[in-house]
Amino acid sequence: MTLAPHCHVKTIATVCLSGTLEDKLIAAAHAGFHGIELFEPDLVASTSSPKQIRERCEELGLQIVLYQPFRDLDSTDPQQFQRNLSRLDRKFDVMAELGVDLILVCSNASADAVADMDELAAQLRAAGDRAGRRGMRIAYEALAWGRTVDLWRQSWEVVRRADHPAVGLCLDSFHILSRASTVGELGDVPGDKIFFLQLADAPHKDMDVLQWSRHYRLFPGEGAFDLVAFTAAVLDAGYRGPLSLEVFNDVFRQSSPVRTAIDAVRSLGALEAGLDGHRPQQQIDAAFVELTATPTNLASAEHALAALGFSRSATHRSKKVTAWTQAEATILLTVAADAPEDDSLAVAAIGLDAEDPTGFAASAEGLNVAALPRVVRPGEADLPAVAAPDGVSIFFVSTEGGGLDWRRDFDLVPTIDTEASAGITGLDHVSVTAPFDRYDESVLFYRSVLGMRTEEVAEYPGPYGLVRSHLLRVPQPSRFGVALNGPLLRRGKWSPGVVNPQHIAFTTDDIFGTLSTFPADAPILQIPANYYLDLQARLNLADHFVADLQRRNILYDCSPDGEYLHAYTTVIGSQVYFEIIERRGDYRGRPLADGPVRMAAHVAARRAKAHT
Repeated sequence: MTLAPHCHVKTIATVCLSGTLEDKLIAAAHAGFHGIELFEPDLVASTSSPKQIRERCEELGLQIVLYQPFRDLDSTDPQQFQRNLSRLDRKFDVMAELGVDLILVCSNASADAVADMDELAAQLRAAGDRAGRRGMRIAYEALAWGRTVDLWRQSWEVVRRADHPAVGLCLDSFHILSRASTVGELGDVPGDKIFFLQLADAPHKDMDVLQWSRHYRLFPGEGAFDLVAFTAAVLDAGYRGPLSLEVFNDVFRQSSPVRTAIDAVRSLGALEAGLDGHRPQQQIDAAFVELTATPTNLASAEHALAALGFSRSATHRSKKVTAWTQAEATILLTVAADAPEDDSLAVAAIGLDAEDPTGFAASAEGLNVAALPRVVRPGEADLPAVAAPDGVSIFFVSTEGGGLDWRRDFDLVPTIDTEASAGITGLDHVSVTAPFDRYDESVLFYRSVLGMRTEEVAEYPGPYGLVRSHLLRVPQPSRFGVALNGPLLRRGKWSPGVVNPQHIAFTTDDIFGTLSTFPADAPILQIPANYYLDLQARLNLADHFVADLQRRNILYDCSPDGEYLHAYTTVIGSQVYFEIIERRGDYRGRPLADGPVRMAAHVAARRAKAHT
């Protein structure tokens, strides 16, 4: 298969996907993969013969590029080693029917693994002889938990000593990067001896590497590994084979195989863009956040915005949309008559002010992100938009005039009450609940499509289970961010907490001054007195300062770099609330320890409201 420069063959291991082998093949082909690594358990469980699987792959335009895995080849028991070679011969028979010539052989992790490197190389050479006679090749991989060989340099040393044309290396990013191994010495490996490359990302975990590998791998761009640098080093060493994904992930293996495959191919597209230096470089900032309200909760939403110092600044010419503005923060409030019959208020969209909105949208489509279909009336701005995996629409807009200036569809309100301003200066971040099975996909979306960077990844205990949170921001000078939150496991329906909370965080230079302007009926969340007793004990704060915090229901944290003061509203409708933030100094991230306090306070507020 011949592709243009910088366009690599993209393949995926069937173990990455959910379903039967037939489901996996269809999903891989639909997503645009060129080939697959066939995971042996998928073949064993299939009702199709190897020949039928080869024919099905040909129908779908897929090439089987690797058969895997073959475990525990070497042995200190000569008779067992001969039985292993016989087992290998039978796998070559299967591979011949499948039409694949490359098999993955893992380093031995069992008790009878050969410890002497020369003897190990001799056994690998013997296997290479059998492979060569059949027109097959062996890609030898160092498992991170292998008994003798657990580092890639050791696997290369065995391959080098084996010195057989049918024996080469398989380099797996997880096995290498999970052991903090460097790849600087790859230049010493002839490029034609690197037979295969497997790619997987992962979050940082302080745990057994085998369990880390089997349950927590991610697609490139979703975790903490620098796969751009890793892949570039392998390519610089002369590797010219496929870029292949091998990801063991419990969530992916329960999710829609088509959606997972599309996310997987998007991850490789983003990786290629990084290799070519084509990551999003445009400066973007938040132009607006859109909230949808039902007719029944519109008044509550308007009251909350007015209490926070926002003024109605514009109305849409043809839709039930009003703009509420304060300094650099704009909220669009849309009435959705067809919304569910509850008190739903939801974050529907984020408008991003971009230098080249059309170019941003085109880059998104190049990463398999479909354009959002919209009804645009004559004379209205045809704003390009895409849907994030968390359900929020992302609009690429301009505030510099022209056809993509979102404001052209609005009429300004003749008089704006500038006296209503409460000192809110702008939008800090929007927080959404990412669906359980789309959390990692959402991380990849904001990183690859919008060029955001991870600022903080954390887990914290909420009243109803662990919550994981991932804060991403656009590079300076904007610093606008999106926080993805979600339970580690699906939560039962009994929980009285907010099911899918969303919130919009605003900035202020003086939180005490801002809160002092709010009317008495402003929906400020009441923080329990126990929080302030603990705060004073932990941080040894002055009595009068803690009293001021408590009087205004302000939560507080400090670090060596600065301070973080913030307050919340109650939930407006069924899931949306607001936050006001003042940062002092160079405080980074968020005070996640305040999360459980806020969650419990929201539950208390909702229960109190239900009894009134």
